[in-house]
Amino acid sequence: MTKAELVNRIAERSGLKPAQAKEALDAFLSCVTEAAKKGEDVRLVGFGNFVPVTRAAGRARNPRTGESVARPEARTLKFRIGEGLKSALN
Repeated sequence: MTKAELVNRIAERSGLKPAQAKEALDAFLSCVTEAAKKGEDVRLVGFGNFVPVTRAAGRARNPRTGESVARPEARTLKFRIGEGLKSALN
C-alpha cells in the first residue's frame, strides 16, 4: 500500500476529506520522527511500538565486489508488533 492509498483509505473510513487525511497522516509521521530523534519510544497499544535503537559499528561486505567495508554506528528504528495486530494477522 502506498502513502496515497493509505490517505484515501483513512479519508473513506473517517469521513475526512483526502487533504485532511493527508495532513493527519503527515502529522502522525512527523510526531513519530521527532520522538525517534529524541530517543523516545512510540507506543500504540494493540498495534505496536516504534523503538529507537543504535546499531553498533562493524564490518560489512559489498555484495557486488565481495570487498569488506567499515560500517559506521547508526541510529535506526525497530517496530515491535502489538498483541492486537498480531492476533489479527493469525
